[in-house]
Amino acid sequence: MKVLAIGTIVKPLSPEQRQQVMSKEVPDTLQLYLDGRIEQHWYRSDKPGVVFLMSAESVVQAKAAIDALPLVTGGFAQYEFMPVGPLAPLGLLLQGR
Repeated sequence: MKVLAIGTIVKPLSPEQRQQVMSKEVPDTLQLYLDGRIEQHWYRSDKPGVVFLMSAESVVQAKAAIDALPLVTGGFAQYEFMPVGPLAPLGLLLQGR
């Protein structure tokens, strides 16, 4: 299944915290990408945060992966998880074909 993980920074990081946390966050996120669990990623343009398109067996599995990231464990980021799938109503256009 596919899951959108929509992240928001909820507590700003000091320069020292940013250096410490991001030195762990970046490789951990990259590993999720290399493992195929994060398929695509974007930086939010409306507020600080990111959006990941994830491949997971469940929303619970996607949440567990993201909840282990340093920005989340440190209380700096929160995520909303949204399962997504094919646009099923498009099948109505094929009826009677």
